[in-house]
This record gives sequence, C-alpha cells and structure tokens, in this order.
Amino acid sequence: MTQALDDRALDQLFRTARSQNAFLDTPVTDEQLHALYELLKWGPTAANTTPARFVFVKSAEAKARLAPALDAGNLDKTLAAPVTVIIGFDLDFHEKTPLLFPHVADAKSWFEGPRENRHEGALRNGSLQGAYLMLAARALGLDCGPMSGFDNAKVDEAFFTGTAIKSNFLVNLGHGDPAKVFPRLPRLSFDEAARIE
Repeated sequence: MTQALDDRALDQLFRTARSQNAFLDTPVTDEQLHALYELLKWGPTAANTTPARFVFVKSAEAKARLAPALDAGNLDKTLAAPVTVIIGFDLDFHEKTPLLFPHVADAKSWFEGPRENRHEGALRNGSLQGAYLMLAARALGLDCGPMSGFDNAKVDEAFFTGTAIKSNFLVNLGHGDPAKVFPRLPRLSFDEAARIE
C-alpha cells in the first residue's frame, strides 16, 4: 500500500516551495534535465496521450531566439535563469497513440479529424504534464518560476515552425535566489474553493 509522504517531502513539493523570480549562478546539467523528464513522464494523462512537448532553452543561441517573445517584465529574469522550459502541446499527439495506448486497437481513431478538434485535450493534458514537470523539478531539488507573459506566436515561430506543436507556458528552472522571493501570497480556504457533496 502507498504510504503518505513525510512533512519534509510535502514541504519541498508544496508548503515551503515558492515560485522563483531569480536564480543563483548554479548550472543545471543535461543529466538533471534527463532525470527530470524521466520522472515527469510517469504522470497520468487521458488515454496516456502525453501531448506535452518540452524545449529546454539553455544555450545562448536558444535564449537569443526566445528573447524577442518575452514581455519586458519577464525578459531579464528569463535570460538569467539557467534553463527555461517551453511547455508545448502537440496537436498531432494521436499519431503516438498506437505506441502509448496499444491495448485498444483503434484508439488513434478517437482523435482523427481536424487539428482544432484535438486542441482542448492537448492543452488540458499538456498542462497537466507541465505541472508534473514542476513537481518533478522540486522533487529533484530544483526551483521553478512558471509564467505566462510572452508572445505564443513568436515562440511557436522560433521553436515549432513546421510542426503541430503550440506553446502553452514557460518555466524557469534552477536554484532559486532566496533574497529575491516575494512574500508568500494567500490562498483560498477549503470552503472558498471546494465543497464535498
């Protein structure tokens, strides 16, 4: 039977983990990025479609391609982050269904038709995978700074031209600078955000 995580692990994943605005000058290795993907890939998606696609923007050349798409308020912190992950979603995710959902022979046919008909599912499940990435990063000792504040069309042109992949959101990765973290913001109470029926 699965056991609950201890308080230290829960703190690292949720309670004391913070969205980071700046990062220390500590590199994130390619090995860490591979380990991150190997962990996040196990998160569930509908029919195991796994539509998320990840671009780990790390080199100076890749950062230069990303920079024109960033809003002014996100530019400096993103270029200074060791890695920025573009969380995208593949509108042709169904092409991988025979591999990913093999016990149903015609699963690919569930998603055939115009790409726009796959948008909602690709966005929803790709967003889940982006959240798994953040939890996996925290579990591996990395900090995250998720954000919008960029021009999706420019990102898509710079990184996904000629594909069916669309950008969703960005996550800066590294070791956060505790001196640059904003004060903890409030959250809604259970009664404000949830109910049991």
